[in-house]
Amino acid sequence: MKRVLFAASEAVPFIKTGGLADVVGSLPKCFNKENYDVRVIIPKYACIKWEWKEKMNYRTHFYMDLGWRRQYVGVFEMQYDGVIFYFIDNEYYFNGDKPYGDTKWDIEKFTFFSRAVLSCLPVIDFRPDIIHCHDWQTGLIPVYLKDKFHDGEFFRDIKSIMTIHNLKFQGVWDIKTIKDFSGLPAYYFTPDKLESYKDANLLKGGIVYADLVTTVSSTYADEIKTSFYGEGLDGLMRAKQNQLFGIVNGIDYEDYNPATDPYLVKQYDARTFRKEKVKNKRALQQELGLEEDERKFMIGIVSRLTDQKGFDLIECVMEEICTEGTQLVVLGTGEAKYENLFRHYDWKYQNRVSANIYYSDPLSHKIYAACDAFLMPSLFEPCGLSQLMSLRYGTVPIVRETGGLKDTVEPYNEFEGTGTGFSFANYNAHEMLGVINYAKDVYYNRRREWNKLIDRGMAMDFSWNTSARKYEELYERL
Repeated sequence: MKRVLFAASEAVPFIKTGGLADVVGSLPKCFNKENYDVRVIIPKYACIKWEWKEKMNYRTHFYMDLGWRRQYVGVFEMQYDGVIFYFIDNEYYFNGDKPYGDTKWDIEKFTFFSRAVLSCLPVIDFRPDIIHCHDWQTGLIPVYLKDKFHDGEFFRDIKSIMTIHNLKFQGVWDIKTIKDFSGLPAYYFTPDKLESYKDANLLKGGIVYADLVTTVSSTYADEIKTSFYGEGLDGLMRAKQNQLFGIVNGIDYEDYNPATDPYLVKQYDARTFRKEKVKNKRALQQELGLEEDERKFMIGIVSRLTDQKGFDLIECVMEEICTEGTQLVVLGTGEAKYENLFRHYDWKYQNRVSANIYYSDPLSHKIYAACDAFLMPSLFEPCGLSQLMSLRYGTVPIVRETGGLKDTVEPYNEFEGTGTGFSFANYNAHEMLGVINYAKDVYYNRRREWNKLIDRGMAMDFSWNTSARKYEELYERL
């Protein structure tokens, strides 16, 4: 029996700010239970809802040295969906109404968390064979494993894996401060270890010291070896390329299932979508005050409204996207200029543009189900989950060929009758517009081909089970 511990800063259903939480919360339950005992450890934030807190059981507490301080560490535990979750408690670090605050404070708190994860293992009597670390917040775990915790019998053969969900976020601050927080000796703050452009970089430390490094799609694993996508660490990624693997994320096929989704007006599956899917479109048009016409080509966007997601391209050709035969439904928050862009077009074209500048889980499900196409023109996208959800709901993705979007959406080929969506290669607004218009043409004039695109998309399997098998192979390598 292999024992694996996932260490991360968030996990569904307890706390979520992004896709990281979906991975950490959903993946562990998909491992083969006979061969793998996979558990999860996250901080016990004050902002976790009371309905979860009241189910947690107190396990133990102790005091731990952190640099020159002594800090309280409480450990709580609960079982959810057959997986044991541990929660590290410390009110000084994990209070507040959201999990992340300013960078310096986050760095101190996740330094504490990384140290506490290792310190609590002998106390709770769980000795993992592998600690699977996620993103910069756990970057110091592989470093501590090779430093303070290397000598004892308990920690000697524990291996570590570092998974990069988005290389843009690295946990960078000045060396003096991080040395003080972490209690690590000067030996670690050199260019071949944690030092990066005269600062200290927690993610870099995790990548240097981990036994294997993974990221969330194979194209992104290649892209981050280049200077454009490498965020200053491309040299390190090239140096580690023999230990670098890309495994595409999945989605929870129970949560995202058009046949059982409670948020839909009419449920459907791959056999019945031709008749039933359109009923969700009519209902959404009515709910959002759009012109009620099921023939209109409806494009959906559910996203953070930021440059990374390609909204500068949309801004360039917004007028051309909002032509007569098209409806556009947007859900999300982000940069003010994009929020206002969509509000303006909602005001200008009330019956064909709907801007919903907030986040709502029920509405996101309705958009995945109701729309004909789903637009994701990202500048870079480590994996992306929205295109997987839209494929699952029979909504045809239109994406830029980058990262996970390239790995999961096969471009439509009208001559061979293959593909599950539409894609464009260059980061160019008119190339994107050309592909949107091509998709629209297929939708209006070659309806049978459009339905076959949906058939192929709904037949794809991007459930977590597929990813779990690939992670199991990696664990075996270690």
